[in-house]
Amino acid sequence: MLAGHRTWVFDQKPVIISTGTVGGPFEANGMLANDFDLLHSDLWLKQDTYEQAHRVLFEEACQKAMEKGGLRKEQVQFLLGGDLINQMTPTSFASGTLGTPYLGLFGACSTSMEGLALGAYIVNTKGAKYLLTGASSHNAAVEKQFRYPTEYGAQKPPTSQWTVTGAGAALLSDEGEGPHVTSATIGRVVDMGLTDPLNMGGAMAPAAVDTIEAHLRERNLDPSYYDLIVTGDLGRVGHEVSLDLLKKHGTPIQEEQYKDCGLMIYREGQPVLAGASGPGCSATVVYGHLLNRMKKGEFKRMLVVATGALLSPLSFQQGETIPCIAHAVSIEYGGE
Repeated sequence: MLAGHRTWVFDQKPVIISTGTVGGPFEANGMLANDFDLLHSDLWLKQDTYEQAHRVLFEEACQKAMEKGGLRKEQVQFLLGGDLINQMTPTSFASGTLGTPYLGLFGACSTSMEGLALGAYIVNTKGAKYLLTGASSHNAAVEKQFRYPTEYGAQKPPTSQWTVTGAGAALLSDEGEGPHVTSATIGRVVDMGLTDPLNMGGAMAPAAVDTIEAHLRERNLDPSYYDLIVTGDLGRVGHEVSLDLLKKHGTPIQEEQYKDCGLMIYREGQPVLAGASGPGCSATVVYGHLLNRMKKGEFKRMLVVATGALLSPLSFQQGETIPCIAHAVSIEYGGE
């Protein structure tokens, strides 16, 4: 059912029956290490290139989700996923290995919730019984493409963020036990004219606020309906900017209720500057840590707002600004 202009409400409430999360060595030393299904001790993952290692991350996350869900790949109708690398080659190559009908998505760091929103819509309308969706990133591969190779040792400003080496995947179904996907609000492109690729959080914050406010307005909800409203990877700078904007607009979100995946995954003292980023950030934190907490009964309702900066190396080199987007998905478990 369409609520308002850009929000779907899922009357069948598709179920997240299982998830898979995989991380790298930096994530293994982070705050949420115990919430990963698999952690690697090096960035290479026994591959010849970082891009090949990136592919393996996504393959393993999908395989873990299917294994935990008790399904074979032949039973999964569709795979929805994406990453940041040119033409999303890691995800595309992984889909070839998995052999599942594939729809590639590019929403930058918002891809995790773009995939979950579209996947839930497909399942809700009986377009699939079982569907996989996920997102991934690899620090060394992404940094090499968008900024400088990590070996270069380029100095970064305090507004920059650390790309997560990780992948998260969710297996959706029209029946079963698990958290339910109840609604989704699709983001629109918001471009505030910012051009600094080392301040993604500040650039994405207005898009996050736009989607949060649209979701609450179109569903006629007070923010207190949700136990947790979590953004994807605004980091410290973007989180503060978005909270200021919400307060300025009169949206009564409480600070203790409003969190960011990019501020949750790493420990204090890890050299991540403003926090974490990458499609793998929200995918691993939500499909690992947050759903684990939800299943333990720590909270019943959360709104996940994954944020993405839709720039490319080419657009940046041509002096373009940074268009941003945010997609929101509500997940509920253990209550009406």
